[in-house]
Amino acid sequence: MSLVRKKTIEQSIADTDEPEYQLKKRLTAVDLTVFGIGVIIGAGIFTLTGRAAKLYAGPGIALSFVLAAVCCALAALCYAEFSSTVPVSGSAYTFSYFSLGEIFAWIIGWDLLLELMLGASVVAQGWSTYAALFLEQIGLGWPSSIGPDSNVNVLAMLLVLVLATLATIGIKESLRVNLVLVAIKLFVVLFVIVAGLFYIKGSNLSPFIPPSVPAENGDVTITTPLFQALFGFTPSTFGVMGLVSGASLVFFAFIGFDVVATTAEEAKNPQRDLPRGIIGSLAICTVLYVLVCIVITGMVNYTDISGEAALAEAFRSVGRGGFATLISAGAVAGLTTVVLTLMIGAARVVFAMSRDHLMPRQLGKTHAKWGTPYRLTIGIGVVVAIVAGLTPIGKLEEMVNIGTLAAFTLVSIAVPLLRKSRPDIERSFRVPGNPVIPILAALICFYLMLNLSLETWLRFAIWMVLGFVVYALYGYRKSRVGLEQRTGEVQKA
Repeated sequence: MSLVRKKTIEQSIADTDEPEYQLKKRLTAVDLTVFGIGVIIGAGIFTLTGRAAKLYAGPGIALSFVLAAVCCALAALCYAEFSSTVPVSGSAYTFSYFSLGEIFAWIIGWDLLLELMLGASVVAQGWSTYAALFLEQIGLGWPSSIGPDSNVNVLAMLLVLVLATLATIGIKESLRVNLVLVAIKLFVVLFVIVAGLFYIKGSNLSPFIPPSVPAENGDVTITTPLFQALFGFTPSTFGVMGLVSGASLVFFAFIGFDVVATTAEEAKNPQRDLPRGIIGSLAICTVLYVLVCIVITGMVNYTDISGEAALAEAFRSVGRGGFATLISAGAVAGLTTVVLTLMIGAARVVFAMSRDHLMPRQLGKTHAKWGTPYRLTIGIGVVVAIVAGLTPIGKLEEMVNIGTLAAFTLVSIAVPLLRKSRPDIERSFRVPGNPVIPILAALICFYLMLNLSLETWLRFAIWMVLGFVVYALYGYRKSRVGLEQRTGEVQKA
């Protein structure tokens, strides 16, 4: 039995009609765009901007965001072609299954599970910090014994469980709440841009790209980027390499457009609406990100920027504490939508894997009334709540980044391969400049992966080894495609 056995496109589409695994088609282009913005604008802009500017790029962090956006835009074109051509849940996992083969699909599915569930846990912890701060600012407060710095982060757990319940009841209902929260945080982001313009000092933006500074001891350590360690570069920050390292970190801020692809099966008109939702949400967020970076680094010298709450602290530093309270409220709304969207995405990926029997098939069955994979959604909610509430996972954005970049790399490679193997398939959206654009996307994504730390690569390797063990003991033997190849007939779910 081959590890690269493939699931046909026709079979992938036919699976969407199975009653026990059928999702309701209720999402429009507006829903999908809001869905993407809901997860893209969140942890990155509220928590990462200050740290990346202070440690890696200075005011040039705006260029780091542009570099990350270019990488994402190239990958987004590939996602748009796949998701509109084969509108099936699972995103990169599903695309890899029929273009590259089962083992690559498993790798991507396992990567996405890391990206989405760990991402939701990290963001939930960040949300609890802002929520406790906001409650304190409005005079209510929250007990420190069950707050963000305690052994049991009850705030983070409550958020996850409430959102898991909402996502279980229905995707459309979830997006209605998401729409309100997205509107709030868009208002806050625009407020930051407009209000901050009055406090920009030109001296803070010069030099725009600070000169390169060698690391303190110049030695390779566990935190050294892999690229520098492999090719003998002296570990350094700022300068051109600082911009690239900053891009590898703030890449976390763009995670979200790929989550739109996980809802492909629930779109009313996927051929038209999915490309609009994916590319539209990415374009809107990129413009806002660059403007916020310029404002924040113009208000406060990059050496003095807060690494945790850059936006709020920037306004507090110029005597606008009331503005800081408003920004904290926006962060609470913003991070809420991120956690919600990431959990929905995680449920849809595991749903697709369970329908293919690479995960226990009973997990993927949908609710007769709600039309959602309710068992998966509840289960993922519980796991995320436990990790967010009881585990001191700290800042593991790089782990989320490496899983996402690996998925982007394989999806980009798959586009020209599928064009060659299945030229007969009707494609409502095509990546321009094939195969140059997909190959360029794959190379940039892989290069950004190399700029993540040795520590991140070590953790990623451990996660992948665990994934291969699970696949060998369960997925390979239970695979629906494998059973069909062995028996020569379609096995009923």
